[in-house]
Amino acid sequence: MYNRCLLLINVLFISTMFLCCKKNSTPPDSTIPTTPIVFTTYSIKQGQYYADGYDSSHFVRIITDDLKFVAKFDSSAIYSTFFATNQLDVNKLYGFSDNNTDHHQFSARVGWAWYYNALHLFGYTYNNGERTIQQLGQYQIGQNINCRIQVDNGNKNYLFTINGKTTAMPRAATTAKGSGYRLYPYFGGDEPAPHPVKIQISE
Repeated sequence: MYNRCLLLINVLFISTMFLCCKKNSTPPDSTIPTTPIVFTTYSIKQGQYYADGYDSSHFVRIITDDLKFVAKFDSSAIYSTFFATNQLDVNKLYGFSDNNTDHHQFSARVGWAWYYNALHLFGYTYNNGERTIQQLGQYQIGQNINCRIQVDNGNKNYLFTINGKTTAMPRAATTAKGSGYRLYPYFGGDEPAPHPVKIQISE
C-alpha cells in the first residue's frame, strides 16, 4: 500500500514538472500595428481652379528624387464639364516643378480626370516647355491610391508608379534631383470646377 502511494506521488510530481516546463506551442502574436494614414483635404470651390490656400503664389521648395503620396477621391470627383470637349482635359493632382524653373518649363505631376464613368490617372510632364500626358490607369472612388514619382537620372526618365504599376516618361531637366516647388491640386483644363471638389492627399 505504501509503495503504491509513493508511486502515485512520483507520477503526479513528474506530470506536474512536465506541464510546467512544456514550452508554449501557441506562436506569439506577430501582428504589427499599422499607423493610420493622416490625410490633408484640398478643397476647390465651384468656379475656381486652385485648392483653397494653394494658388500660384504658394511656393513650397522641394528637392527630391522620390516623391511618395497616397491620394483618395470622393464622389465630388464625378463631374461634367460645361463644354463636352473639355471632359477629356486633365486636372492636376500633385507633384513638383523641376530644373529650378517654372512648372510650365519643367515639371512632373500626377494628373486625373473623370470620363466614361471612370476615374483616370495620368503622368503629366513638361520638358523645355513641351507638355506630355500619358494615361496610367483607372481607379475607384474612395480607394487609397498609392502614388510615386521618381527621378531616374541614369535613363533620363521620370518613373510614375501607381499601386505598384510603373510607367516611364522622359525627363530633360539637368539637376541631379527634382528641384523646384510643390504643385498642389488644380482643376483644369480650360474650365474651372463645375462644383466643389475635395481631394485627400497624404505624403
